[in-house]
Amino acid sequence: MPSSSLAAPLDVELRPDRPAMLRVASPGDAASWAAEHREAVRAQVTEHGALLVRGLGLARTEQAGAVFTTLAGPLMPETEAFAPREAHGGGLYSATPWPANQPMCMHHELSYRLEVPGLMLFACLTPPEEGGATAVADAEEVLRALPAGLTERFEQEGWLLTRSYNDEIGASLAESFGTDDRAAVERYCRAHAIDFAWQADGSLRTEQRRRAVVRHPLTGRRCWFNQIAFLNEWTLAPEIREYLVDEYGPDGLPFNTRYGDGSPIGEDVVELLNSTYEEHTRREPWQAGDLLLVDNIRTAHSREPFAGERLVVVGMAEPARPADGSPAQEVSGR
Repeated sequence: MPSSSLAAPLDVELRPDRPAMLRVASPGDAASWAAEHREAVRAQVTEHGALLVRGLGLARTEQAGAVFTTLAGPLMPETEAFAPREAHGGGLYSATPWPANQPMCMHHELSYRLEVPGLMLFACLTPPEEGGATAVADAEEVLRALPAGLTERFEQEGWLLTRSYNDEIGASLAESFGTDDRAAVERYCRAHAIDFAWQADGSLRTEQRRRAVVRHPLTGRRCWFNQIAFLNEWTLAPEIREYLVDEYGPDGLPFNTRYGDGSPIGEDVVELLNSTYEEHTRREPWQAGDLLLVDNIRTAHSREPFAGERLVVVGMAEPARPADGSPAQEVSGR
């Protein structure tokens, strides 16, 4: 089995259909192991885009949090969440709540924010009985595989995220912005290039245009970096989409994506994006105690359907503002 040459003390397994994997003997104190091997582990993440560490025996949230901060430094608080998470303190969160029988398609975490997490950390405290892998896909490879005409349009225009906040579905104002005070929400939106409009019923609708292709801050290579497919209406299960459109109207969906000029994205395009991701997906079923580190700019991740209890905790670190050379602007239209 081939192994990586970088950071030679770590014997990393490389397979084309799985993320790079490092097997370690139970270290006893996982945080001490993380401190000792931090530089070598981070070098592997830089080289491969993601690294699964198996054998640490992570079983408690505080244990996972200690390993996360040892490897990555301070964890980021989450803002602009599209679904509420359970917070465990210190920047440690539960995995995004999502129906177990529905996949969470490939995406880059919080790619619609101006400042994004550069590194994602996942720890599996309880693996599901079946399914539920956090799979990964290389954003450089995905970009090369997509049709040039499509990626050129998104590079020129960027992509638009539209959101509707109400008290019935999705993240609330307080869960997304940390407050439900109108003036504070408006200040946040203006500071983060988000258009907003309060509706007659008191709900809020927002729009934000972001880059779809960015350059990696370390390598300078171009990456397909967005949540265009994941947050689009055509990725929803048909019965869920039909219910939401009937209930809230086509412009009142909790979230949706469009081309940067505001034009709708067709179902065929969303299917193409998701199928391209699938062609480049690497997956490994979770085992109890696993640790997964993901370069959030170079590597997309997903969550596959599962059965049984699944407890995965998440941390976000190393805030970054990825750049590119495209004319797409992160500005308000008002």
